[in-house]
Amino acid sequence: FFFWLTRDSPNLHSPIRPPAPSCNNVDLYSGCIYTAMGIPTDLFTPIFAVSRVAGWTAHILEQLENNRIIRPIAEYVGPEKREYVPIDQR
Repeated sequence: FFFWLTRDSPNLHSPIRPPAPSCNNVDLYSGCIYTAMGIPTDLFTPIFAVSRVAGWTAHILEQLENNRIIRPIAEYVGPEKREYVPIDQR
């Protein structure tokens, strides 16, 4: 059931509003997987948050260090070509 629901979700829409393009991300499918694994629905949100805490923390530390808010759309300005250094030589 969940496979067909997620597969057809871009085609599901309200009869009141016309359909808009839908881009599904991993969170659409994670709920189905958690259910299939027997994880209680009350734990879905904590699992979502815990999986992102490291990234959120990194952003906060960068913001505090640079006194600049991290913008999601940023252009990379670092060196273009760098040689790979094996871990044991770092």
